[in-house]
Amino acid sequence: MTAIRGARERARSEITAAIKDEARRQLAAEGAAKLSLRAVARELGMASSALYRYFPSRDDLLTALIVDAYNAVGEAAEAARDAVTGADAKRPVARWSAVCAAVRTWALAHPHEYALIYGSPVPGYTAPRTTTGPASRVGLALIGVVRDAYAAGALKEPAETLPDAVVGDAFTLGAELGVELPSAVLTRLVGAWAQLFGLVSFEVFGQFNGVVAARTEFFEQAVHQLARSVGLATPR
Repeated sequence: MTAIRGARERARSEITAAIKDEARRQLAAEGAAKLSLRAVARELGMASSALYRYFPSRDDLLTALIVDAYNAVGEAAEAARDAVTGADAKRPVARWSAVCAAVRTWALAHPHEYALIYGSPVPGYTAPRTTTGPASRVGLALIGVVRDAYAAGALKEPAETLPDAVVGDAFTLGAELGVELPSAVLTRLVGAWAQLFGLVSFEVFGQFNGVVAARTEFFEQAVHQLARSVGLATPR
């Protein structure tokens, strides 16, 4: 009985993977707004009713693709951070830069999946809370680098007075994440996270065309500026 159950689970996993692979092909060709369960079923030679047993609606399929994309870029960021070893492992900015570079590399290699999670919203679709955890992985990787630097006494806190509303947001964020960092640092981190994806989006979506030729060098310099903004020391 266990063997039969295992075979069924493997078959279901393989079919689910095939459905998502075809959906990604349609994303690349038509965009998320035109994703259709019927079209996916047709390309796979399945009856629509059979596909509905795996994904009851288009939104369920979109959610699965979104979670996969967030997890993929999150895994790339975490792996890059953890791959920094030796003397560089003691330099927070090296780990920070590795995370940022991994996000850019993944986005350029998977532009359609990146567009699904950081491009224009899909009409009629509202992301459920199940996407929140995967979506936070890159941000948590950056926060982890800064938190380690703060614990080691290697973080220079920004000297600035923040509006009460901004301080309140920082306290709320810190409490939700279980992170103890100064409000000014948390605020700068949110800004750095947004600017990182702004830089990547400009490159992926072509806004840098005819403006920035040395893309890698420009990105690295911008990433160092973001590191300084949150209090990490960067090489001269």
